[in-house]
Amino acid sequence: MAEEKITDEDIVEDFVQNPYKYGFKTNIETESFPKGLNRKIINDISRKKDEPDFLKNFRIKSYEKWKKMEMPNWSSLNIPEIDYQDMQYYSIPKTKKKLGSLDEVEPELLETFNKLGISLTEQKLLSNVAVDAVFDSVSIGTTFKKQLHKFGVIFCSFSEAVEYYPNLVEKY
Repeated sequence: MAEEKITDEDIVEDFVQNPYKYGFKTNIETESFPKGLNRKIINDISRKKDEPDFLKNFRIKSYEKWKKMEMPNWSSLNIPEIDYQDMQYYSIPKTKKKLGSLDEVEPELLETFNKLGISLTEQKLLSNVAVDAVFDSVSIGTTFKKQLHKFGVIFCSFSEAVEYYPNLVEKY
């Protein structure tokens, strides 16, 4: 009897038809913008992040170019059209204050990374890997920042780079 061949399409179909067995929800209060992407959302995100005009203009220019793009025709795959207006483009955990380090992160956020198999505390202490931990639309902590800075390496979230090194961000 011939062995049945499992195709990539079979694997994708099985994945789509079954509930995500690793799924969970982080029970933390967030601030979110409505679903969808348009100039108003882009302006609101830029204003919320207190970004300079050059970055807002870059985002708007990119958005206008993106609107003219077509969905790729994937070879041998039947991928339905993506509804980009059904996605949320900005969501951040509500925090009482700006975080200075991973030690100040709410335990619920750290537990989320642990559930994903990413122990930020252990990585911070035991490995030589620099990590920028991102939850929803915001960096919640970056490791090895001070140590790398001693060697002239800038390692931070994009939002921090915009705040502290705007000339570099604009240039590159």
